Amino acid sequence: MKSNQLLSLSLLCAALAASCGTQTDSPPNYTRYVDPHIGSGGHGHVFVGANVPFGLVQLGPSNIPQTWDWCSGYHISDSTIIGFSHMHLSGTGIGDLGDVNLMPATGDVPLSRGTAGDYRSGQYSLFRRATETVKAGYYAVHLDRYNIDVALTATKRVGFHKYTFPAATDAKVIFDLENGQAWDRPVEGFIVQENDSVVSGYRYSTGWANNQRVFFTAVFSKPLKRFVATAPDALDESGRDAVVEKKGEKVYGLAFFDMQEGEELYIKVALSPVSIGNAKLNMTAELPGWNFAQTVQQADEAWNRELSKIAIETPDESLKRTFYTALYHTMIAPSEFCDVNGDYRGADGQTHAGEGFTNYTTFSLWDTYRAAHPLMTIIHPEKMNDVVNTMLAIYRQQGKLPVWHLTGCETDCMVGNPGIPVVADALLKGYSGFDREQAFEAMRHSAMLDERGLKYLKEYGYIPYDKEEEGLAKCMEYAIADWSIAQAAQALNKPDDYRYFLQRSKSYAQYFDPATGFVRGRSSDGAFRPNFNPFESVHRDNDYTEGNAWQYTWLVPHDIPGLVELFGGPEPFIRKLDSLFIAEGSLGEHASPDISGLIGQYAHGNEPSHHIIYMYPYVGQPWKTADKVRETLSTMYHNNPDGLAGNEDVGQMSAWYVLSAIGLYQVEPAGGKYIFGSPIVDRAVIKVADGQTFTIEARNNSADNKYIQRAVLNGQPYEHYYINFRDLVNGGTLTFVMGNTPVRQTEGGTR
Repeated sequence: MKSNQLLSLSLLCAALAASCGTQTDSPPNYTRYVDPHIGSGGHGHVFVGANVPFGLVQLGPSNIPQTWDWCSGYHISDSTIIGFSHMHLSGTGIGDLGDVNLMPATGDVPLSRGTAGDYRSGQYSLFRRATETVKAGYYAVHLDRYNIDVALTATKRVGFHKYTFPAATDAKVIFDLENGQAWDRPVEGFIVQENDSVVSGYRYSTGWANNQRVFFTAVFSKPLKRFVATAPDALDESGRDAVVEKKGEKVYGLAFFDMQEGEELYIKVALSPVSIGNAKLNMTAELPGWNFAQTVQQADEAWNRELSKIAIETPDESLKRTFYTALYHTMIAPSEFCDVNGDYRGADGQTHAGEGFTNYTTFSLWDTYRAAHPLMTIIHPEKMNDVVNTMLAIYRQQGKLPVWHLTGCETDCMVGNPGIPVVADALLKGYSGFDREQAFEAMRHSAMLDERGLKYLKEYGYIPYDKEEEGLAKCMEYAIADWSIAQAAQALNKPDDYRYFLQRSKSYAQYFDPATGFVRGRSSDGAFRPNFNPFESVHRDNDYTEGNAWQYTWLVPHDIPGLVELFGGPEPFIRKLDSLFIAEGSLGEHASPDISGLIGQYAHGNEPSHHIIYMYPYVGQPWKTADKVRETLSTMYHNNPDGLAGNEDVGQMSAWYVLSAIGLYQVEPAGGKYIFGSPIVDRAVIKVADGQTFTIEARNNSADNKYIQRAVLNGQPYEHYYINFRDLVNGGTLTFVMGNTPVRQTEGGTR
């Protein structure tokens, strides 16, 4: 790294220190605890780069993709960079995006992704981890191949690049509209030089999102020497100033410069889901100037504001790093998917002018309805109406609530109707900045379609395995959504709908086999699937989605009393639940890699298991929840790159940690009944709605004192094993007195 770059970083660090609380009258510095590398190893699949909370832009390095573990475009084991792209996913099990990829370079560069085994086969460069710096809102690295220092930061819709070059008469910045991540493939590209310092264009692609469109404009801090736009098989660097629009071909642009030793080149790249004109509007609104250090500081401040929504106290510095990195990971998505004027591209493929709400995308709902959205309802009340209004707009445009929505496209990924619990939860918690009647209509209509096995659910009362693959998993997820609709119907005084959907929410019971004590697939004639093995999982080709019978038997978060009754009462239920955490057996050679983070057959690395630990208080044994929560927090989350037990899944894994660390978890899918666990922080001050704070204190807390002895809410003894959402957001103080002795609950749920 060159001396001027070291000086620049020193100045940057000084600016960050000044903005982040080194003085007593400054706000606390939470970003110092954020390590974006946590989860970049193993199967975590997290985004590594520069962004601001919930921003459209995630600007960071893209490696040469190797395997499944490169879904985000980056893996800690890699040492290659093909460029710095402006959109990434975080924690998903499928790769996409990687749009508008920029790469600074010198010399003769063949334009392609290349292969890591052939150093000169493409534009990529190797890098060394020692030269890499990554913080909330900031990324820097040295490209060994070109001897170029790269630093990145961002606003919501604009990526800001700083490149420090060696002396070169052939310095260039490559605009790569070919390469994306994983499934992504280019369909159409356009790039044009508008004047001596502006390049604009768009990229259409297909992949997981089957009709993605991104528009951009880029402004340079110095005039271009020349510009070439080309397909790689027609590359001519002799000076063809061209506009190339080639449908179905690979499109590149090359901006050429003469650079002095240590000279810095700045580039601002604004994105829009709608048009180049709107990208320019976004640029003008969000980043009109050229102060890179100030933009880094503003990104840091944006992260500090959001991270300050939960202020924890603990003497454990590593716990702070794990906690605030987890909280950071819950705020990468949903991502704003609209321009500063409110324009967005809808699920119908049409441009919609500002409709009075902020439009979002990247809804990993099968994962996030379980903890990430319930966390959002507490600490992001200002966003909840926009999230629901986005989902209702998607309903109007595509005829159903989102399943797994990405850049305006429905992927239909995963099973069930996971958008329904999110909408119902917001409605039941009293959010009203949306049309509540239309919200119910959207939930009801989505649940009454004939797609994805719903036809058979209505016909048989369950989904037979000989009619629909993964039918059991689909039906059990539909049951969770149906219960959520029933609760919304009751709140809106719709008794007929309440009775219908409450009855349908019990469809899970059709799969319960009392002879084995597991849920099993059933055929259309009512017979259980033969050759049953509760350990075996066959990915996408049996009854369970990314799981087995051990895990899916407990997928009844909405009706735990009903599941207890199926087992024959609390005692057999508890015996079976206890056995989950010690059972050992082979998942089989065709099991999904998502089944990870195992404690016995409990799989913390995948979402269908996430509520199971919190079932014990329902049957009077909260100390077992405390035991398992503490074990999971300490063994499945670490302060290192391999620090997640499974895919981050767009914030869900981290949201489980955040809620559990402060002592709470919402088990039931809607309504806001947060079950007590075992807080690992001594104190958490949570900013809730209307300027209120809710404080959770854990007195006498330690590794041994992990059991709640008694609870006090606002100075009064509190006798329940849960707290309601309304009590949380009204503000106040919940005190847990901790001890080393398990405390039994009565059947009524009191201590």
